[in-house]
Amino acid sequence: MNEARFDDVIHAPVRLRICGLLRRVDRLDFAVLRDALEVADATLSKHVKILASAGYISSGKAASSDRSDARQITWLSLTGAGRSAFDAHVRELRKIAGPPS
Repeated sequence: MNEARFDDVIHAPVRLRICGLLRRVDRLDFAVLRDALEVADATLSKHVKILASAGYISSGKAASSDRSDARQITWLSLTGAGRSAFDAHVRELRKIAGPPS
């Protein structure tokens, strides 16, 4: 287990929520994540690029059996480094917040 560590990249509210949602699943469709966060495509893209640059998120495109056209779905996943960084960040936030009252 990594030591508790505050992470400035993850801490921004939208990025923290992205990591929190991706932490629970193997991968998530960009559009599903966008709708869950209630943000615009451009906003989500910006934050995904920052997380990807840090090595915390990977993305890939794949065809969907649910679509009749050739468009592909963008899938997002936390990398191993992303999971570790998110978990360490959450542990640090818990240390800062102290025990529940």
